[in-house]
Amino acid sequence: MSSSSEHRVGVDQIYSALVALRAEPVMDPEARPDGPQPEDRLRLLGALLAAVELEITAATRIDDEFYQGFTGVIGGWAETVGANAAPAYLVITNRLQRTAVQMMQPEDEEKKRPGQAASVAAAMAGADLLAAQLAADYGSLDGARRSLNRAEGSLANIVVGMHVLRVGLGDVED
Repeated sequence: MSSSSEHRVGVDQIYSALVALRAEPVMDPEARPDGPQPEDRLRLLGALLAAVELEITAATRIDDEFYQGFTGVIGGWAETVGANAAPAYLVITNRLQRTAVQMMQPEDEEKKRPGQAASVAAAMAGADLLAAQLAADYGSLDGARRSLNRAEGSLANIVVGMHVLRVGLGDVED
């Protein structure tokens, strides 16, 4: 079996889902005369993820109906992922890491936006805590300790970012 056919979902299926959501990315017809190729798989998955997340965001507003919609999304997610905690932890850890990367700003911007920098640290702390638990569950004490060390560093960055934001708001003195 070739490495491209080992993937659970093929490029054609991903592209079809994007077309169905009216979110297919523009492909350069000169570079891709035959449409998306196996090397486009991760880009297409990213586009599909964004399309689905935008759809979920539009369908679940922060009001009285939010929790009803949110519960439906979580229920569907849990049914798909299954009862095994390990894959769920891996998916959520990956999601938190992607979230942190997507929220990152250039270093000079982080100084101007300490709340955003603290949010990046919070997402990474969550990812590292889940990774530590998973490593501990599977007997990797060194892996758990490495993840906990990263999480502790992130927690310090959260506190610093919150303090800098409070200073900026005039709530406390530096």
